[in-house]
Amino acid sequence: MNINVRQLFFISCLAAGAASMAYAANVPPKPAPSARKAAAGPALPKLTVDQIVDKSLAASGGGSSWKAVQTLTLSGKLDAGRERKDGGNIPTNPVQAKIDAKTRAKSILEGKYKAPPEKIIQLPFKLDLARPNKQRLEIPFQGDTAVQVYDGANGWKLRPYLGRREVESYSKDELAIATEEQQLDGPLVDYAAKGTQVSLAGTELVEGNPAYHLKLKFKDGSVRGLWIDGKSFLEVKLEGTPRRRDGRPRTVMTYFKDYRKVDGLMVPHLRETQVAGDPHIERIQIEKVVVNPSLGPNEFTKPG
Repeated sequence: MNINVRQLFFISCLAAGAASMAYAANVPPKPAPSARKAAAGPALPKLTVDQIVDKSLAASGGGSSWKAVQTLTLSGKLDAGRERKDGGNIPTNPVQAKIDAKTRAKSILEGKYKAPPEKIIQLPFKLDLARPNKQRLEIPFQGDTAVQVYDGANGWKLRPYLGRREVESYSKDELAIATEEQQLDGPLVDYAAKGTQVSLAGTELVEGNPAYHLKLKFKDGSVRGLWIDGKSFLEVKLEGTPRRRDGRPRTVMTYFKDYRKVDGLMVPHLRETQVAGDPHIERIQIEKVVVNPSLGPNEFTKPG
């Protein structure tokens, strides 16, 4: 069972925003070859959708156990950007930057591009989740703490890394994504009651291992892919909300790894997200998981 990619979207966006302000002069653009593609059609036992879902829920600790989770806290470190090791800067002149980007894109297509050495920037984070659909994300950064909260109906954020020390409401797009969020037990628990339709799209290799490819159609009409490992029956890959790059939407895939048992529940402690056309992988390393923590009454309340 996994925290939905939409929740990871908030983590990566808030962290990337903080890092981009601090390291804008050193972070290079990201033109890249296409993202990983899974080979299709490995042999797996023929199972129905319900059989696959039941096996997956059992492998993750059981649907009833996940439904008993009312609150959840995840903390660890996440990738928030990259810094050039050679000290080189990208041009501040937009015209020159555009010319350099075209030159870089051409060299990539010709197989001649060599990316400058980079150092991954990591930031600590803490994510609190509560039913039915509340979340609070905190990212300490340069003596301040960025905060992003959704209380189940409205969202607010505090972004001191942008010099904004007043609470701001979610943008229309941020609110739409938060509203579409699945409950903290993931998309398969009581999926029919949530208005989700699940179908089997076939089998594929996910990083060399055979997996069942499920197609999820949510109540809002959006469709996402979910891959279940054919041996462990744990969730290993999830299609996320597309991100716009170079003026067009790009496919987003998140891979779930390093599963560990926490209070009887199987929780992936490493999440790797890749955007099509970007060679960089965004990693979120979970260092601590607390099941049913006591969260304060004002945890999700907007200040003032």
